[in-house]
Amino acid sequence: MKKLFSILFIISSFMTANAQKGNMVVISTDLGTIKVKLYDETPQHRDNFIKLAKEGFYNDLLFHRVNKDFMIQGGDPQSKGAPAGKQLGAGDVGYTIPAEFVYPKYYHKKGALAAARTSDQVNPEKRSSGCQFYIVKGKVYNDAELDRMEKQMTVKAQQKRFNEIAKERDAEVKKLVSANDRNGLNALQNEIIAQIEKEFKGKEFKMPEQMRKDYKTVGGTPFLDDEYTVFGEVVEGLDVVDAISKVATSVGDRPVKDLKMKVTVE
Repeated sequence: MKKLFSILFIISSFMTANAQKGNMVVISTDLGTIKVKLYDETPQHRDNFIKLAKEGFYNDLLFHRVNKDFMIQGGDPQSKGAPAGKQLGAGDVGYTIPAEFVYPKYYHKKGALAAARTSDQVNPEKRSSGCQFYIVKGKVYNDAELDRMEKQMTVKAQQKRFNEIAKERDAEVKKLVSANDRNGLNALQNEIIAQIEKEFKGKEFKMPEQMRKDYKTVGGTPFLDDEYTVFGEVVEGLDVVDAISKVATSVGDRPVKDLKMKVTVE
């Protein structure tokens, strides 16, 4: 019986180790190293980041955008060997990754690893850059500020629902527009608003307790939540993130002194 238990324990340990293998990456810089855990719940972002890291894609690229109360960003292939003063941030790998929001489980607390992306105007699906990423620095928020953000999240959800219903009734909308029936359009709008108010009554967005606690203590950038894919978090080296966030910068938040990175997979 003891022998069987030992065998099962070894198998279990092996499976656990294999499940975790490759989910840790180390970002090395002149200011220290940052160890990051990648989330299994965002598999496309995880696998893409690991693939690029193993290929050496990130080696010698720069943290090209740094803001002490916001984040540190890198991964632009055009930053490798870029001359001083060159505006960076437009480089890519020729593909994007579908958004993988796992919110509110994962959010923009300090140390969160997230994917950069282009604006909603040209990217309504909020697809991520295939290579550029950022690590959140952010700031600490108080209860009043977080209360306002909760209301904004509710309004955002209501607007999204409004657009969904309007799309479902697109034929009706087009018919009213074609007939220049403003009264009909106003009536339809009021009908949809009434439906949304009924659906959301008593269901206003509230931050989970741990999220609110994190934003009040370690800080972060809550205004980015549910807008950009968070696919990992710093498990060692937050002090290095702090150090990087404080370097002197010039135009475009580019560090005056180049800050190169090397990314390896553990």
